[in-house]
Amino acid sequence: MPAIDIKDKVVFITGANRGIGKAFALTALGMGAKKVYACSRDISKLDEVIAADSERVVPIQLDVTNQDQVDAAAEQAGDVEILVNNAGMGSSLGGPVSATTDEAGLRAELNANYFGIIKMARAFAPALGSNGGGAIINILSVASLTNFPFAPGYSASKHAAHAMTQHLRAELGQQNTLVTGVYPGPIDTDMAKDVPYDKASPESVAVSVFEAIASGEEDVFPDPFAVEFVKNLEADRKALEKANAATIAG
Repeated sequence: MPAIDIKDKVVFITGANRGIGKAFALTALGMGAKKVYACSRDISKLDEVIAADSERVVPIQLDVTNQDQVDAAAEQAGDVEILVNNAGMGSSLGGPVSATTDEAGLRAELNANYFGIIKMARAFAPALGSNGGGAIINILSVASLTNFPFAPGYSASKHAAHAMTQHLRAELGQQNTLVTGVYPGPIDTDMAKDVPYDKASPESVAVSVFEAIASGEEDVFPDPFAVEFVKNLEADRKALEKANAATIAG
């Protein structure tokens, strides 16, 4: 697979206003990206990223669940070489599944975490192909690999995004596009503030991922929790599933 060095590349990052997305934007600038398209549903929240380098940062208002906005962004960013699909959500409305008929949270998570990736890949693949192939980076989760019962809808949406990442890798490999799935454990962001595990920094994730695509890596486990989690998963998938289930037992 192609190896993609971030230096002098044009990078497009969804959900760049905070957390992992913001870290990706600032890290890309620090590692020498030529241009960073920084996206957020609320463009006013990108001020800190813009202030880091107003000449290289191009702010774009973007909701990845809105097809018209996705298409407009793709038209504006025709020079893109690296697409970072970071925007996503987790909703407490996603569970418990068996005790409610409210599907709003489940559908919202699928729309953002799964269909958002599809919309972005479909809109940006032609530009990536015409610009030499480039890379698509999908920010997933260890929850893509086995269910976390306290977040059933989130886990299911990330499972789906994991499967779609594998499909896009097969499909877009024909145009020399590297498709990389990123599977972090808990990261020190607003979304994970109530998750009861040690957390890695968003900046460390961004650095790990950019270093990984420079080596052509397709699967990235960017923090100690993720590395250990995958070891346990490979050793005994069913035991890990039961251990996760025990967190809500009783």
